[in-house]
Amino acid sequence: MKPDLLDVLRCPVCRGELTLTATRRDGVEIVEGSLRCGACPADYPIEDGIPNLLPPDERD
Repeated sequence: MKPDLLDVLRCPVCRGELTLTATRRDGVEIVEGSLRCGACPADYPIEDGIPNLLPPDERD
C-alpha cells in the first residue's frame, strides 16, 4: 500500500480518518502494518501490501 492512499481512505464503519502504522516497508510501499480509525475503535490490518478494510465483525 502506498501512504498516499490515506488521503482517500476512510473507515468503512464510521467514515472517520485512518492513521497508518507501518511495521514493514519496501521502499515507500507499506508491506505490513495497520490502519486505525481515530473516531471509533476499529483497526484494519495491512498484509502483503493490501489493507483489509472489511469491518472487524465481518472478517474471518
